[in-house]
Amino acid sequence: MSELATMEFHPQPQAGEAKPWAFPAPTRGALGNGLTVLRCHRPGQQLVAVEVLLDAPLEAEPAGFEGVATIMARAFSEGTDKHSAEEFAAELERCGATLDAHADHPGVRLSLEVPVSRLAKALGLLADALRAPAFADGEVERLVRNRLDEIPHELANPSRRAAKELSKELFPAASRMSRPRQGTEETVEKIDAAAVRAFYDRHVRPATATAVVVGDLTGIDLDALLGETLGGWTGSRAEPRPVPPVTADDTGRVIIVDRPGAVQTQLLIGRVGPDRHDRVWPAQVLGTYCLGGTLTSRLDRVLREEKGYTYGVRAFGQVLRSAPDGTGASMLAISGSVDTPNTGPALDDLWKVLRTLAEGGLTDAEVDVAVQNLVGVAPLKYETAAAVASTLADQVEQHLPDDYQATMYQQLAATGTVEATAAVVNAFPVDRLVTVLVGDAAQIKEPVAALGIGEVTVVSAE
Repeated sequence: MSELATMEFHPQPQAGEAKPWAFPAPTRGALGNGLTVLRCHRPGQQLVAVEVLLDAPLEAEPAGFEGVATIMARAFSEGTDKHSAEEFAAELERCGATLDAHADHPGVRLSLEVPVSRLAKALGLLADALRAPAFADGEVERLVRNRLDEIPHELANPSRRAAKELSKELFPAASRMSRPRQGTEETVEKIDAAAVRAFYDRHVRPATATAVVVGDLTGIDLDALLGETLGGWTGSRAEPRPVPPVTADDTGRVIIVDRPGAVQTQLLIGRVGPDRHDRVWPAQVLGTYCLGGTLTSRLDRVLREEKGYTYGVRAFGQVLRSAPDGTGASMLAISGSVDTPNTGPALDDLWKVLRTLAEGGLTDAEVDVAVQNLVGVAPLKYETAAAVASTLADQVEQHLPDDYQATMYQQLAATGTVEATAAVVNAFPVDRLVTVLVGDAAQIKEPVAALGIGEVTVVSAE
């Protein structure tokens, strides 16, 4: 006891003064082959992230071959003129690197992460994949089979099925946005190595591509390194490609994708709104977060905490395609799932939340919490090089200035309650929402129709 009595305790650490933070600004340049390069030195980030954006959008896919951009993206890591698919994977593993690729409406994106000590080797592999992909018949056939195997699983997933139906409903049949991003069974099964090569030859070239490099670049001659790797990638100049405007029909209506016997109903309620070039975007982000961005949002407080209908409902805005001339668009949506018997009551209460928001507005407290969550968490959100690189790549893809994200946080902090309320009310008007329900039509059709939120149509889940 005497030893405890004489024990000396160290003083409790005190918090220091908070350091100002801003989203990192990149340095912009270009290689001799026309490749645009954004670099961002992040001291201490020993895992370097590289993003390469290719101007190969989904709308450029040939009619009847939807999904070829996805197969091409996956095939980039399936061998080059120097390595077979197995050798390429082994070389990536030897330098501790990962290489992923995916296709979306704006284009194809390749994402590389590698320890800075192996950056030169990994950039060489990335350059080979872009410069001379093998697109071997056998590898493309395997990727096509894999994609065909994925489709039934996606259709069986209620949230994926709802997303497919909402796109089909919102956009005209002639629009690429009306069809699944990765293609359908009918279109994917037509894809072969020749189709992949033709799409690559038509759309992949350094002059229309951008590389983003983020990490600790201390002691690295990045210009020389890029010149020796990605600088060896050549290609012709591309003619400007016309971009059709995004059109959508958000007439209020309900589509039930029938799943007999389903114990839950998947909800997806959406419409098309402005992209990030619109001045309303910061206020819309803030208002949407107050509506359904977190567990303390309006929708969760009512549908989850008060009524117990759901484990959670979320509201969000997702950019589909961005353009400075106003032809871009985003998807504004509310998603979640509820138990089948309470589908009608849950939708009724959801619409009541939207009406109450329009009549009474947000509170200052709600907006203050949203600002703290969105702006205050930013330094943690961007701790990794990959997070910074991904956001910089988003900015390039969406034709935004390099300081957009930093300015965005300033705008969020300066947005008032009245402005945030107006933005979210305009984003989710009660009479201009397309509602997709994946569930048991026999149980939910009648109570949903009684709500008067739009004409109800039942479609097969197949």
